[in-house]
Amino acid sequence: MLTSSAQPGPTAPHPHAAASAALPAPAGSDQAGAGLTATAGAEAEEGRPAVVHTTSELRTVRSSWQGSTAVVMTMGALHAGHLALVRHARTVADHVVVTIFVNPLQFGAGEDLDRYPRTLEADVRDLTGEGVDLVFAPTAAQMYPDGEPQVWVRAGTMGSVLEGAQRPGHFDGMLTVVNKLLHLTGPDVAVFGQKDAQQLALVRRMVADTNLPVRIEAVPTVREADGLALSSRNVYLDDVEREAALVLSRTVAAAERAGAQGLDADQVRTAARAVMAEADPAVAAAPGLDGNIEAADAVVPGSDGVSMVTCDYLELVDEGTMEPVPAQRRSGTALLVTAAHVGRTRLLDNAIVRWPEAGEPVGEKS
Repeated sequence: MLTSSAQPGPTAPHPHAAASAALPAPAGSDQAGAGLTATAGAEAEEGRPAVVHTTSELRTVRSSWQGSTAVVMTMGALHAGHLALVRHARTVADHVVVTIFVNPLQFGAGEDLDRYPRTLEADVRDLTGEGVDLVFAPTAAQMYPDGEPQVWVRAGTMGSVLEGAQRPGHFDGMLTVVNKLLHLTGPDVAVFGQKDAQQLALVRRMVADTNLPVRIEAVPTVREADGLALSSRNVYLDDVEREAALVLSRTVAAAERAGAQGLDADQVRTAARAVMAEADPAVAAAPGLDGNIEAADAVVPGSDGVSMVTCDYLELVDEGTMEPVPAQRRSGTALLVTAAHVGRTRLLDNAIVRWPEAGEPVGEKS
């Protein structure tokens, strides 16, 4: 759940300009993080995880464990979606580490790095009783003691489309911190949410391409009763915006139904676009080859005469490569991905489209 669908802002001359400014000056010594403090291994109450802020404390605790370990990486501001990842992690390993770190490398200039919620004490309370052994909550100085790293993990072509096209450099920053956290926590399993589908695909690709000894497991998107995908940024929405945001879940649900009815990939796209176009008429026009929706520059969704919802992209892609699937495809699975600004808040959603197998009745998704 590391991906952040960041808020709009001015175009940056370099995708990592904000990250560079936010990173600390070189510092060689371990520094405890601000907020909640705890001695490595300490337990303030039954079921409360130990909280450490430095890599040395993390190593000390990890070295005392026997058995398997799972990690759940977060940026904090935990909600039920994060807790679903934690509960899954508990079922696949003997020990669970949750990392809480707002990673400056994956925020560009004008995005909401400073605004992003930081709620460590509340997060630890939420994790109490969930079977979490350890929370690793480092500062930026602890993660990047020499300032912005000289060596990054680059996301390549997969990271330059869809979300990557909207936020250049974002996935480089995400993969760089995920790679670092995998090395620091040394897990057997890392658990990620299906909600951040492109992030999940890129992490799997990085692990495969670099032969990292970790298994990646995905947990389905957790939704509110009305279908809205859980996100830490939902708190930014007012009541009117929240109602408008439901178009994202309706859009991906329309794609699921179309696939279950045996319609081909182009028909699935058309079904999804028809729903999104109810909120953003620009979607009715043909998209670019990368699924991006053309919108007027400097238009603020929800301003006078402007739709409250502005769709950034909507595409049906291969789950492993993020490339658009062929128009006539109607077998196997694909991924319908979309992102939109609702007012000033940017939200993501996706769904796995499953076509009926040979001999399977055609109809609504189960």
